[in-house]
Amino acid sequence: MGITLMGHEKMLIVVVVALMVSSTVYGVGGNFRDEFEPTFGDHRVNMAGRDLSLSLDQYSGSGFRSKREYLYGRLDMQMKFVEGNSAGTVTTLYLTSDQSTGRHDEIDFEFLGNVSGQPYTIHTNVFSQGQGSREQQFHLWFDPSKAFHTYSIVWNPKLIMFLVDETPLRVFRNYENHGITFFPKRQPQKIHASLWEADDWATRGGLEKIDWTKAPFVAHYRNFNIDTSPNGAYRNHDLNAQSRKRLRWVQKNYMIYNYCTDWKRFTSSFPPECKHAKFN
Repeated sequence: MGITLMGHEKMLIVVVVALMVSSTVYGVGGNFRDEFEPTFGDHRVNMAGRDLSLSLDQYSGSGFRSKREYLYGRLDMQMKFVEGNSAGTVTTLYLTSDQSTGRHDEIDFEFLGNVSGQPYTIHTNVFSQGQGSREQQFHLWFDPSKAFHTYSIVWNPKLIMFLVDETPLRVFRNYENHGITFFPKRQPQKIHASLWEADDWATRGGLEKIDWTKAPFVAHYRNFNIDTSPNGAYRNHDLNAQSRKRLRWVQKNYMIYNYCTDWKRFTSSFPPECKHAKFN
C-alpha cells in the first residue's frame, strides 16, 4: 500500500533536499572575520560577516588572508568580479607558503580583467620550492562579473584541481612515482585573495591600460568553505567519467594557453610532467 504524505511532511522533505544540494555545491559559508584578516588596503577591505568586498583605486588595491595555514584540503569561494571595463585589474584567490624563504609553494587562481564586452581570463599556476612557470589560461563560458560563481581548489597528496561550479578546468598531478619531484607537498599554505592593478601585463599583455575614471573597482567574495578534515572527501578527490568529460570540454573550447605546448618558451625541453599531463 502506498504512503500518503501530509502537506507539511512534503514541505519538510523539500527543505531537507534543498539543504543537501546547497551544501554539496557550496559548502557551509563561514564568517570572514573568524577565519581571515586584511593584508593591505585598509578600509578597502570590507568584511561584513559572510560577505566581503575588495576595492581598488588610484592609491591602493586591497587583500586578505587566512589566519591559519593548511597542508592539503579543499577551498570553495563564491566570487563576483569587477564589472564593465576592468582592463588592467587582477582579482585573485590563491594559496601560498611563506614567500620570504625564496623557496615557497603556491597554487594560483588569478582573474585578469577585460575591456568591456571581452571575456575575463583565468590564469592558473603552481609553484614548488620557489619555482613556477606552470601556467594554464582559460576563458569562461559565462560572464563572471554578473553573478556569483563558486571557484574551488582541491589539494591532496595526489593532485591539485582547479574547478568552477564543480567543472574542472585543470588537474596538476603528483608524478613522484615517475621520479618527478615538482609538487607542493611539505609546506603548509595560507589562503590569500586580493584585487590589484597590473596594467603592465594583465590585459592583452599590457596593451589595455586601466581606466581610473571607472574607479573604485570592486570584487566580491562570499560563502567560503574550507575542508581540511583528516577524512574529508578531498583526500580521495579525482576525476570520474563525467568530470573527465567536462575537463576535456573546457580544455578543447576554453583553454587559451598551456605551458606544455609553448615551443617558443621551452626551446630545449618541456618541464618533465608535461609528457604525462595528456593522460589526465
